[in-house]
Amino acid sequence: MRRLVRNWNNQLLLNASTGQCLAAKCASGQPARTESVEPDKNGFGSKYCMGLVEKYDYENYLSTLLLPRELRRAAFALRAFNVEVSRSVSGHQIEPQIAKLRLKFWYDSIDKCFELDSQRSYVKDQPVLRELKHAVGTRKLNKIYLRRLVTARERPPNQAFESMRSLEEYAEQAFSSLLHLLVEVSGAKDLQVDHAASHLGKAQGIATLLRAIPHAGRQQAVCVPLEVLVRHGVSQERILRSKSDDKGVEECIFEVASAANTHLKLARQLHDQVPRPVRKIFLSAVATDGYLERLRRADFLLTHKGCVGRDTMLPARLFWNSLLNRY
Repeated sequence: MRRLVRNWNNQLLLNASTGQCLAAKCASGQPARTESVEPDKNGFGSKYCMGLVEKYDYENYLSTLLLPRELRRAAFALRAFNVEVSRSVSGHQIEPQIAKLRLKFWYDSIDKCFELDSQRSYVKDQPVLRELKHAVGTRKLNKIYLRRLVTARERPPNQAFESMRSLEEYAEQAFSSLLHLLVEVSGAKDLQVDHAASHLGKAQGIATLLRAIPHAGRQQAVCVPLEVLVRHGVSQERILRSKSDDKGVEECIFEVASAANTHLKLARQLHDQVPRPVRKIFLSAVATDGYLERLRRADFLLTHKGCVGRDTMLPARLFWNSLLNRY
């Protein structure tokens, strides 16, 4: 499996000498945008984005490797952009004002990527933005989804979610938006695909926030909504401690994880209505399902070694689901 991943990693995502996309038309039959795009010399930008995603988002890195060759470069550009935006506000020592300035930089950079190449900007000097500009120039991407990736992170880290609905809305903006962009890269336009992306993004977002709790600082609010904490009489401090014999914490984590599992099931119920070429985009469901299953087996103990470590069987399961063309 390691050799297989290494072979994918060494494959060229694009003909660097010409900078032309391998697929001339998207699935909808509409021709790709014909704006002049500066070629990626020596494939540096593509490799940089791949390395960034591999380092900070390994599970989605594996699933992106399994995408069709013609979609891979744009997909890595979008995931690398999402990683950079997320890193702008991550960490315990980042001042709120500095985080706001970083987010403003990425927000303003989105407009720069949609500008014509004749207008000089700093985009060409930043590899992630350069790759994002290439994706924008060759695919029909919605600027609104890109902006949501940034605006969703403007939420203060010490601000708790009041209800399960507010948690799902955050997951919709921060995670489903990226899946919608990946669907646009494939060229698919279908209402059922959008529904599947929305539900899967919510499931992935809630599961990701649960996984982050053991690494959260004391000044950060946990993702368990206040209404759930009040219902079970549990404080955020008890969630952070996550003792194995605390049944109240177990009930809280169970309720939040059940919401993620519900959205995952709803996304998979639409499996047969999702076009076969698009199903590989939703392979991230395999990692989400694996984490929720490990959490269930650990009796919803977030600090269990099976929940905080890397899933060693994930590459094999991703490859198997890719062969069966299912998510």
